[in-house]
Amino acid sequence: MDSGTDPGAGSPPTGAARRVHVAIVGAGFAGIGMAIQLRRYGVTDDFVLLEAADDVGGTWRDNSYPGCACDVPSHLYSFSFAPNPRWSRTYSGQAEIWDYLRGCVDRFGLRPHLRLGHRVGGLTWDDDASVWHVETDRGEYVADHVVIGTGPLSDPAVPDLPGLSTFAGTVFHSARWRHDHDLTGRRVAVIGTGASAVQFVPEVAARAERMTLFQRTPAWVVPRRSRAVSAAEKALYTAIPPIQRLNRWAIFWSREWLAVGFLRPRLIGPAQRIAVKHLAHQVPDPELRAKLTPSYTLGCKRVLLSSDYYPALTRPGVDVVTDPIRDITPDGPVTADGTVHEVDTIIFGTGFHVTDAPIARQVRGRDGVVLADVWSRTMTAYLGTTVAGFPNLYLMLGPNTGLGHNSVVLMIEAQIRQVVAALRHLRRQGRASIEPTEAAQRAFVEAVDARMGPTVWMSGGCTSWYLDAGGRNSTLWPGFVPTFRRLLRRFDPSAYTTAGTRRPPVRTG
Repeated sequence: MDSGTDPGAGSPPTGAARRVHVAIVGAGFAGIGMAIQLRRYGVTDDFVLLEAADDVGGTWRDNSYPGCACDVPSHLYSFSFAPNPRWSRTYSGQAEIWDYLRGCVDRFGLRPHLRLGHRVGGLTWDDDASVWHVETDRGEYVADHVVIGTGPLSDPAVPDLPGLSTFAGTVFHSARWRHDHDLTGRRVAVIGTGASAVQFVPEVAARAERMTLFQRTPAWVVPRRSRAVSAAEKALYTAIPPIQRLNRWAIFWSREWLAVGFLRPRLIGPAQRIAVKHLAHQVPDPELRAKLTPSYTLGCKRVLLSSDYYPALTRPGVDVVTDPIRDITPDGPVTADGTVHEVDTIIFGTGFHVTDAPIARQVRGRDGVVLADVWSRTMTAYLGTTVAGFPNLYLMLGPNTGLGHNSVVLMIEAQIRQVVAALRHLRRQGRASIEPTEAAQRAFVEAVDARMGPTVWMSGGCTSWYLDAGGRNSTLWPGFVPTFRRLLRRFDPSAYTTAGTRRPPVRTG
C-alpha cells in the first residue's frame, strides 16, 4: 500500500506552527483506534496522527522478523468496531496484522490526518494558553490535547555488554531485523529467550550452520495451537457477522479464565503441568531439558506460546548456553567460564524499554516538570491514562494497563472511551484543561498495588520485565479485563480538576 499517494500523509506544517485540537503521537493500534473513535463519537475531526516512520502499524510494522506472530487469537486481537472476517489463521502473523491496521486507516478515512515521517522531539505544556507545543523534526504543532500512543513495545532494549562495539560481525535487534543479511550457513548467536526469540529461533536454527542460544532464564512455554481458518468459516463470518462476534466472545472468556491462576497462584498448577508435559514431550535429552526447565512459578514471567521452539533447540548444530556473557570480543561472546563463542552474527531478542519509557524524557508538564523525573522511581497514572501535573495529556497503554492473559486492544478501547468522556466533559463545562487530582491518582495506584501483592507476578519467584528498578510491577493490570473496562466506562468528574476557559480552536495549515 503506497501511503505516499495521499499528499497530506507526509506534508509538514507550513510557516507558523499548525494549530490542531488533538495531536496523536504514534500510529499503531492505540493511535489509529483513538483517531477512529474521535470521529465516530463526534468529538472532533480536527486532529493529526504524528508518526515517525514512513508507514503506520507501530510494533506490527517494526517487528518483521521471521516467524513473527501474535500470541492472542486473531478475532480478539482486533478492534471490536472493525472486525475482520477473513483472518487466514486463528493466530495471525505480523504481515496480516499490519495489513489489517493499514486497512483500518483507509476504511475510516484517516489518510488526510496522517503526518508520516514526523518524529516528535518534545512536548511542552503552556499553562497560560492551555495548549501543548509539539515539536517534530518537520515543524511545530500547537494542540489543545495530546494522546501518546507510542506503546510499551516501541523502543528496543539492547544490553550494554562490554566490547559489543568491537564485534567484527553483524549485530541487530529482532525489532530491527536485517532482512538484507542472509543467515544461511552462518554462525549465529541469539541473546535472549523472550517472546520474540521463541518465534524467530526456529527460523534461524533452520538456516544457520550453527546457532548458539544464550539463555539467562528459561521461559515457560505452552503449545501454540494455531491452524488455518477454512474458506467456509470465512464465508460464514462474512455473511453472518453475529457468528464472528459470538466466536470473539467465546475466545475472550476462555482467555479471561487464564487470569485466575495469575491472580491466585495456588490455582496455577494445572496450567504448569501442561507446560511441563509439553517440554518433556518435545525435549527427550534430560540435560537439555534441565536447562530449559524454569525454577519459578508459571506466569511470573510472560508465558510463551510455541510448538516449534523446543524442537529447534534439539537440532544438530544448536547449543543452549546458560553461563552469563562476560563480554564481547571481535570474534563473539565470551562467557563467564572464559569460553569464546565464535560467531559472525549476533541477534538480540532482549525486549523493549517498558518501565523506562523513553518518550517520558520528552514530555514537560506544568512548570516545566519532566514526566521522566516524575516517574524516576516508578511509573504511575490515574486509570493508567492521565497524570496529575500534565493537563490534557492521555497515555494509551500507560502504567498498569498491560495484560498477561488477554488482548491489550480491549484495554486500549476502554482508555479511548475515558479520553472521549474527558473531552466531552470539558466541552460541556466550557473549560480548557483537565487532569486527575493527586488524591484520585494516589488512591488508584494504592488500590493497584494492593491487588498486585498476591499475584504470581510478585510472588512467583522470578525477576521479570514487568517489574521496574524498584521492584514494583508498573506494567500489568492486576485483575480481570471486565473490571478495568467497567472502571473506565464511568467518567468520574470528582476525580479530575479543570481550569481555564475553552476557546474555539483556530485551525491553521
